[in-house]
Amino acid sequence: MTRDYPDEPADKFPAPPRTVTDREGREVELLAADASDHDGVLEMYLSFDPADRAQGIPPARESAIEDWLDTILGEDTLNVVAVHEGSVVGHATLVPDRHGEHELAIFVLQPFQGAGIGTCLVETLLGLAQSRGLEKVWLTVERWNDPAVALYKKVGFETTEAESFEIEMSIQL
Repeated sequence: MTRDYPDEPADKFPAPPRTVTDREGREVELLAADASDHDGVLEMYLSFDPADRAQGIPPARESAIEDWLDTILGEDTLNVVAVHEGSVVGHATLVPDRHGEHELAIFVLQPFQGAGIGTCLVETLLGLAQSRGLEKVWLTVERWNDPAVALYKKVGFETTEAESFEIEMSIQL
């Protein structure tokens, strides 16, 4: 499959670790994550609001979440977590596809949505990707998910395919 990417690479993004203050005044640490962070990420997904699931992820059952985390916290993926007062409140991941490109997914707990954490998570994950030499990132988002589409555009993603109920967007790092 040939995916379209913007002609110009994006600007430099901040890499983890970093600390930000969200619009609610909460201090949030943004940290690179891996399999050793499994339990904290699992706790976040166990409390994830089912209404916020999109495209079948995150899975709903604990055993399915465990299996999914075994994949997305693996050696070939890049992960960043948002931590507030010792608890994971957001997670973003880049999962390699079979074309040498990476698909982005992001999840933020409901009480932290709309406070700027998602933007910081995506920017920090893209900064980690740049530091590791990744060049091409893509995602799909449900066309009616206006907050997510706005977030992705804000950080530099461009729409590359919009003919189904999902929009495909991409960025060149």
